[in-house]
Amino acid sequence: MGWIGEQIDAVKSMQFRQLLTQAVSLGMIVTSALIIWKGLMCITGSESPVVVVLSGSMEPGFKRGDILFLHMSKEPIRAGEIVVFNVDGREIPIVHRVIKVHEREDSGEVDVLTKGDNNFGDDRLLYAEGQMWLQRHHIMGRAVGFLPYVGWVTIIMTEQPIIKYILIGALGLLVITSKE
Repeated sequence: MGWIGEQIDAVKSMQFRQLLTQAVSLGMIVTSALIIWKGLMCITGSESPVVVVLSGSMEPGFKRGDILFLHMSKEPIRAGEIVVFNVDGREIPIVHRVIKVHEREDSGEVDVLTKGDNNFGDDRLLYAEGQMWLQRHHIMGRAVGFLPYVGWVTIIMTEQPIIKYILIGALGLLVITSKE
């Protein structure tokens, strides 16, 4: 019958109380992950403290599948820093380097222009129509560290959703059928 069949039989043979205990354990795991994520948001000051590089636009520095750790402080953004930003009308954040900083004389606010290290021109074509600079509210954070290739798990699960469902199902069965 195989491993999956054995796991299903194990679930069927469980008593209600045992099944309820396993479901609560699974809920606690999910809740713990959410609490850790919210805690990281508070510590880093970034709405998304961890992002995955999805394209080759920052090669050779960052490759597709690298995980970046972000931090957003009150310090002014400087040319040469790598930032992650959102553009109005786009869901997916972009990881690029700041190439120019423009300080407005009237308000003292800083606008930035970005470019991918592996791209020919600046990012003005990626910005919203008519937008020439990024303001601070567009920037999610500065890259402060990275883990190479670890983000490929996320990319594969996004590009092949069936793998995500198989993995979630297998992990759920594993938690529910554990004997502890």
